[in-house]
Amino acid sequence: MSRSKSTALFERVFGDSSGCDAFFAPGRVNLIGEHTDYNGGHVLPCALTMGTCAAVRRRDDGQLRLYSADFPDIGVVSCPVSGILNDPAHGWANYPKGVVKVLRDDGLPVDSGFEMVVSGDMPVGAGLSSSASLEMVTAVALSGLFSLGLEGDEGRARMAALGQRVENSFIGVNSGIMDQFAVALGRAGSALFLDCATLERRFIPLNLGEHEIILVNSNKRRTLAESNYNLRRDECERALADMRRAGASASSLCDLTPEEFGRWSDAISDPVCRRRARHAVLENARVLDAASALEAGRLDLFGKLLNESHLSLQLDYESTGRELDCIAELAWQREECLGARVTGAGFGGCVLAIVHRDGAEGFMRFTGERYRRYIGHDCSFFRSESGDGARRV
Repeated sequence: MSRSKSTALFERVFGDSSGCDAFFAPGRVNLIGEHTDYNGGHVLPCALTMGTCAAVRRRDDGQLRLYSADFPDIGVVSCPVSGILNDPAHGWANYPKGVVKVLRDDGLPVDSGFEMVVSGDMPVGAGLSSSASLEMVTAVALSGLFSLGLEGDEGRARMAALGQRVENSFIGVNSGIMDQFAVALGRAGSALFLDCATLERRFIPLNLGEHEIILVNSNKRRTLAESNYNLRRDECERALADMRRAGASASSLCDLTPEEFGRWSDAISDPVCRRRARHAVLENARVLDAASALEAGRLDLFGKLLNESHLSLQLDYESTGRELDCIAELAWQREECLGARVTGAGFGGCVLAIVHRDGAEGFMRFTGERYRRYIGHDCSFFRSESGDGARRV
């Protein structure tokens, strides 16, 4: 949504748009590195060109007034800026409310109310990080509105860490830092190679040549709080605890190389937890290999690693499901597709495919027809490039 459309929505909801400002935060796609972030490993996401727009204006009465064009049935959510609580009836609005609470708890002067409208062009619950996009567009808007100083690389990194706190302490999802970092610091034409344990990062050119990113939405929606996400994290922690009791010195699963995991894995008492840990360790190694493949221009190897990642998530992490597996297996049949994998936490959402531009239409037609035949409902396709991070528009 452009600035003019955002302010037009603001005017429709709040009567006039005088004094409002407009901001944007992208969604993100994780190229590879699933469920490694909270296991202390590496990830390789990029920001997208689609995302969430917000128009915002300060109020002097200490009230928040929030409206989303994507959830019109909820209407305008109102609450005081002080004493914010998570209210299930407020739905989507708990994310910006959580941002306000976390910013204030961190000593940042969000010292009066504001009104804000948001609208996006991403499918909600599709694994493209619509929640982090909403958190970061709120944070960058409030930084502009209240002069919070969350600009530049370090300011955006702080903003991302505060967004993770919203997920963990306010929403109740034990997510890692990847989503907020990719949304806050994204750079067009690049992937973000991030060490989630140290937050060391660098940008890698995302040069796909004659290929493009196609996101295939299974239209099986999920929310992280309702999925098995927290359970998977607990299973990984149990696996690590078993290995540490046996003498392993790793502080996280992704501290272990595949060879080291092979030496300690028998100490994991639960075979299910052993499979979860094996995915995390091997996926982290795949991220390192994928970053090197992109830097070397080895798109063939990059695609192969995507396929291996999906199989690991399917068999060891069990976070895919019938719909996502169907899309991936259809994509693997196509010559124009270099590789495909579930992206995001799984349990629904999207498959990422790297597809030759000349074959994109045929790929989408083939996949869409057969998915409908096998699953019984349609999938959706999104063609997007890498984009810049959260910003004023």
